[in-house]
Formats: sequence, structure tokens, C-alpha cells
Amino acid sequence: MTAELVRGQNHTLPQTRLEIRVSAGSPVVAGATLGDENGTVRGVEWIAHPGAHRLPGLEVSRQAAAGHRLAVDLEALPDEVHRVTVLLALPTGAGGPTRFGATAAPFVAVTGLDGTEIATFTLTGLDAESAVSALELYRRQGAWKVRAVGQGYAAGLAEMLSDQGLAGAAELAASIQEAVARSLARSVAPPPPRTPEGDRVRHASGPSDAHPPTAPQPQPTAHPSTAPQPTASQPQPTAHPPTGTGPGTQTAPAAPTAAGPINYAHPRRQHAAPPPPAAPSAEPGQAPQPVAGDATGWSMDERLYNQIWGMFEDLARSAAAYRSAVDFAESRMGQELDRSLSDPRNRIGGTGDRAREEARAKRDELIARAREVLDRDLAQLAAEAAVVEPALPAAYAGWDNPVWHAHRIPMELPMALRIGDLHLPERTDLRIPLLVRLPLERGIWVDSGRTASEAAALMDTDRLRRLAMETAVLHAARLLAVYPPGEFSVHVIDPAGSAAGSLAPLVDAGVLAGPPAAGPGGVASVLAHLTRRVDLVQMAVRAGAADALPPDLDTGEQLLVVNDFPHGFDDRAVTQLRYLADEGPSVGVHLLMVADREDASAYGPVLDPLWRSLLRITPVADNHLADPWVGHAWTYEPPATPPGSRVLEQVLAAVTAARRAAGR
Repeated sequence: MTAELVRGQNHTLPQTRLEIRVSAGSPVVAGATLGDENGTVRGVEWIAHPGAHRLPGLEVSRQAAAGHRLAVDLEALPDEVHRVTVLLALPTGAGGPTRFGATAAPFVAVTGLDGTEIATFTLTGLDAESAVSALELYRRQGAWKVRAVGQGYAAGLAEMLSDQGLAGAAELAASIQEAVARSLARSVAPPPPRTPEGDRVRHASGPSDAHPPTAPQPQPTAHPSTAPQPTASQPQPTAHPPTGTGPGTQTAPAAPTAAGPINYAHPRRQHAAPPPPAAPSAEPGQAPQPVAGDATGWSMDERLYNQIWGMFEDLARSAAAYRSAVDFAESRMGQELDRSLSDPRNRIGGTGDRAREEARAKRDELIARAREVLDRDLAQLAAEAAVVEPALPAAYAGWDNPVWHAHRIPMELPMALRIGDLHLPERTDLRIPLLVRLPLERGIWVDSGRTASEAAALMDTDRLRRLAMETAVLHAARLLAVYPPGEFSVHVIDPAGSAAGSLAPLVDAGVLAGPPAAGPGGVASVLAHLTRRVDLVQMAVRAGAADALPPDLDTGEQLLVVNDFPHGFDDRAVTQLRYLADEGPSVGVHLLMVADREDASAYGPVLDPLWRSLLRITPVADNHLADPWVGHAWTYEPPATPPGSRVLEQVLAAVTAARRAAGR
């Protein structure tokens, strides 16, 4: 049971490997200090902060964000450490609030590695403070406990560090704020590095921090976190986006402005990438015209990829700022009413009514100002999306983009693949492509269950499962279309043959590695073949003997599409599938499952790691993906071909023709 702590209260920790989650109404800097038996910090090497985010047994986020996850392994701490203090501070010079009293109260939770909450603490009562000691983990008689502290410091980080006995606290505090301001790193791995301004021209009519002081701007830290949780090869957007993704999977806001661009180092080159193209000049007082590909990159595809990521961040930040402003306005109205009506003389007559009217008028004014800023940002993003969408290559484009009608199978693998769209309720027609990096680093699960979303609950079960399989076919076709000829194979397991209609485009085009496997025998055969491939490639890689692989082994990327799991799967087959999901992506074997989790409920928690390892998407629109920065619930729109269009058949025909031309 979760312990909801109040200031000064403590609670025993049942385990030593923990995660500390921080949620705030605006971007905050998160760090931690180590203390000896007297609570003294012996030096800068005992402090984890964005400029030095990792210590033995401790890792913190690497930039300011509205959400943080700090990893703690108490057993890995040095023996002389008896206390770990979690610190929060507002970044300076970022255009956001300068005191905690101007934003929502931060929330801190201590959880186990499985996400189970052990203790929580809401830091209420803060006002002029710009830094706060949130909580501390301390050792007492061989056992570890957590204590809610909530000690604020109006003078900021320097005063807080000095209070813990650190010499040179002011210098260290300044270096921490400088590291945050320059965005030296991100708290989750992003796509290719981007400048503090997002490596793209900002098209807003004013600076991005032009929101009212009451509307703090959360800053991203991945996959669509997931998001969407985003990683170095994807936007979960990290869910990410979310990985997806992207914004997806499950991993999610913008860095403070710094003086000049940072050096953009391409992972395979030693020199900085070419600068982005300049935006066309605009009339005085008007925003520059959007330009497709205005992000840094070595190719137009890379620039567009980074630009889409920047649009996702901009939309997340703008929506978070607006929502924070609304929350602040509502909270302020409540406080003003409480102060006015606390006097019994104001509760009768017209005084109370006037107080209510004035408080509501102030609230409406604040919300209107925030909405005006939001509408301006959304309009500019919509204008940018209108320019970017037609310029996207096939791998990034929707099925309704004309680029697919002239698509030619590429000779090189693109950076990423579009697997759907994301949008927020503030403007549902503003869609951000959900991109996942290639080659895939995790499998995909198309949830065919009726409990997946409200829309799914209203659909007939058979129709929902058919739609889920059609979605999987579109993903498989898209992967086939963006890989060079012969470098990508698709295997299908359809134990009961129930997906014959949905699979017809792939079967008729002859692009499958073999007929869809049916029955327990077919399931066992396909799984044994792919498991053998994973084993052989892993052994060859570890031994450095790639030339020793059997000549009949297909070393190209493999995709396994599984329908109606776990129908047709025995215990051995389930174990093999879990093995492919865990070990396959690293050696080019990927999983695309169409399944209802309830159908596999008989296996209990045994399959939980399998479901968590996959990027979950839905065949109907659903808001199940969250970014890793501010926790927005992004609505995911699955891909779909235009009604009556034969674009899918045309693309698969191009795949077949390219394979024949290449002799594959």
C-alpha cells in the first residue's frame, strides 16, 4: 500500500533498488546529493546533477523537464554514504516561473523497479522558493527509510548546497544552471542531436517563451516517451513520438535558449553537419514562412526527421503551457475566493457576489491570454505541417500522400518509418507523424482487444480483429517498400486461417517468405526457423565469424507477423516467441503481433514482460500514448489507405518488380 507522506514523515523502504519520479507544473532541474553520517556533502563528486548525472548507485536526469525519473541503487552507494537528498530547482533564464509558488506543487514518488509506488509526497506550501530539498533516503540501524523534507530556499541552488556543507556552492550552482541552459544532454536519449533551438528556424511571431508568466513551459527530456518513449534510434513519440515511439512507446518540450548553436556531430562523421536552410524573409511584424527541412542534418530525410521531432516538441510544450496556465488561473480564483469569503461579513449581501464575479473575471482573463498564445502557436505549427507533409519521402508520408504513387524501392534504408499520427485535443486536425527509427529496435503489438479503448469497446469483435490485421498488413507492406530489394522478408503465422482476407494483398503480390503458417505444426515450423536464425547469427557475431554462417541462411531483416496469439501456441511455442521478442531485434528478427491480451490471460504474469517489450498501438484512434516529458496523453491515429484507393496494391507490385529486377 502506498504511503502518502506529509512534511517530516518517514517510511521504511522495502527494497534498495528504486526509482524516484518527479512531476512538476513547469520544467525543473532535478539532482541528488550524497551525505555522510552527519548529512554533510563532502565534495562536488558527491552531487549528481545535469552536468554530472551519474554516480555509483545514482543517476539523475540530464536537463530541466516537467517530469523526471531518478534511478537509485542503495546497495551500490559508497559505504560512507548515509543519506541521499533529492533536490529540485527552477532553471534560471528559461522564461518560466522564478518561484515555486507560481506553478503547480511538485509531486515526488518513490517506486520499485516495477513501477509500484512505495511512498509519495506533494510539496505544498512553497512560495518564493526557487530550490527545494524534496525528500531524503537515509540509513538508520542498517535499514533504509525515506523522509518527506520539503525544505525550500529562496536564494536557490547555491543556498541549498551551502546548507548541506558544500564548499564552493555558488560556483557549482552556477555551473549546473549553465549546463541546463546550454542543454548539454537530455534526460532520455533523443534522435540525432539538435541545437538548443531545435536545429530549426522558429516560426512563431515571438520567442517561444513569450507565454504569460502564469503559463510555465514544460521542456522535453523521449519515446514520444514514450511517449510516445523516443530513444537515440527512435520518438516512445519513447510511446516518443511515444516509440514508439516517438512520441509511443513508451518514450515525449524545448531546451532553453543558449548563445549560439552547438556543434552538431554526426555519429559517423567528424565534422559538423551543414547548417539548415534559411527561412524566407518576412514582412516586419510577421512570422517567417515555414520551410520544409529547416533542421540540421546531412540529408533532406534527416532534416525532415529532425523537423518533425521539433514540431512534436513544440506542440507538446505549447499545450503544456496552456494547460498549466488554466490550472494556475483556476487555483488562483479558488485562493482569492477563500481569502475573500473567510471573513463572515463578506458571506452575506452583495460583497460575496462581487468577490466571486471579480475572481471569475480574472480567471477568464488569464485563460483568454493563454489561449491567445496557444492559438498563435498552433496556427504557426499548422502552417508548418502544411508545408512539411507534401515534402515528406515515402517512408515518412501518409498513405494519402501522392509520393506513394511514384514510389520506387530504395537502394538504401531510410532513417525512420511512419506508423501513424499523433494529435492533442487542443487542435485535433494538427497531426504529427509518429516515426520509429529503422531498423526496428522493438516489436510492435496491434491490440485487437475490445478493452483497448472506448472506440474498440463499441465495435464488433470480428470487425475489430479484422481491422487490427489490416493495420498490421499496412505496416508490413510499408516495411517491405522502404527496404532495398531482397533485404527484408515477411513471415506470417495465422493458426486458424482467420486472416486470409486481410492477408490477401501480401499473398497475391507474392511478397511473403512462404504461405501463412497454419495449425500447431505451421507455428512450430516458422518459430523453429527464426529461432535457429537468431541463434546462429548471435553465435557468429560473438565469435567474430560471420563468414561461417550456413550458405542457406537469409541474413536479411526478418519480420514475423503473428495473428490471434496465443491460438495454436503451446508452451514451447510461447517460450520461442518470447525469445524472438527479446533477442531478435539485435540480429534483425522483428515481431509484429496482432493479439488481444485477454486471450492470453491464462498464462498470467508470465507474459507480462512480452507485452511490455512491444510498442502497443491500436487499430482505432486511442489516446494511450504518453510523451516522456510532460505526460500528455496523445491520441494515436493508425495508418489507413484512402477509400477506394489501390495504393497498397501498387506499392506491393513495385516491391515484386524490384525483387525480380534484383534477381531475388
